[in-house]
Amino acid sequence: MDASSRFASSRRVKCEAEELKQLVVEGVDALSAKSKKERFDEQSWDSLKSSPFYEVLREYRDVLPDDIPAELPQDKGVQHEIDLVPGTKYCVTRQWPLPREQVKAIDDFFETHRKAGQVRESKSPHSAPTFCVKKAEGGWRIVHAYNKLNDATVPAQTPIPRKDVIIDSMDLSTIFSALDLRDGFYQILMRESDIPLTAVSTPSGMLWEWLVMPQGLKNAPATFNRCVTHLLRSVRDFAPSYFDDVFIHSRAVDGKSEVEMHKEHLRKLFALMRKHKLYANLKKCIFGASEIPVLGCLVGKNGVRPDPGKVRVINEWPTPSNVKELRQFLGLATYLCKYVSNYAGKIRPL
Repeated sequence: MDASSRFASSRRVKCEAEELKQLVVEGVDALSAKSKKERFDEQSWDSLKSSPFYEVLREYRDVLPDDIPAELPQDKGVQHEIDLVPGTKYCVTRQWPLPREQVKAIDDFFETHRKAGQVRESKSPHSAPTFCVKKAEGGWRIVHAYNKLNDATVPAQTPIPRKDVIIDSMDLSTIFSALDLRDGFYQILMRESDIPLTAVSTPSGMLWEWLVMPQGLKNAPATFNRCVTHLLRSVRDFAPSYFDDVFIHSRAVDGKSEVEMHKEHLRKLFALMRKHKLYANLKKCIFGASEIPVLGCLVGKNGVRPDPGKVRVINEWPTPSNVKELRQFLGLATYLCKYVSNYAGKIRPL
């Protein structure tokens, strides 16, 4: 291929990429997912006073608390289990020293959970170190380095809900709410025989073990998802869950308006949450909206559309100048394949 042919081919690649970027943003408004998230984060009880769902929310305010009760949770019928690979003996990693400020943060953290009955002093032969990660908003996030334990843990085979099934179940609905469950890991008990495996050391010389499921364990997300699915199975038809997200959707039925049906659905869900002591973060919840973010897209009474924030990333992606960059772009653009008519045909020249 001569120089002029290579130039023409390169120019064609650039033109096709520009055309594809234009195609994927057609019909998408300028409201980004980030701005929507920021708006929802500002939600408070005062901002909800004009909502038709305010009375229902106040009735079940205990499942939308400012602070979760500091206590050992009840047995929810699902406990976290740790099954070790055969032949595993002890999982031990020595604690390393940390700055004084972080040591204090760790000691305060464990004292809080000790008072809540969620940890106790341990004599376990297992031990994982504890360290801190700086939070964006300030303060410290306490983290356990369960690397060796996780490497020796048999992976859980818990089925994960399919995103397309959840989204399809919301078809024909006209009003939506979304709940963000909070501190879910600490709401699940450890299997008694596995408690010694959770032992963690601190820079001040303490060894603690968890009576509830701590963050950082290999199969913890799967256990949490299994627990929520189990507890909310009776409302699955109108309130499907995906890990710590619950999506409530309703429509007018049997002479009842969409608002009346949605109130009824919220009450049923909140009653279950109260019974099983599940809690949601009010600031991250959405109530009675015509559209909500669901697992990377926006679902509403007019159907499903792509997340504008993700579309903007694709639209602003630099024009590919070589095969590697083109493949990266196509991999990113695949997110929108189901929203673009004849997507495969349009990208075939690329």
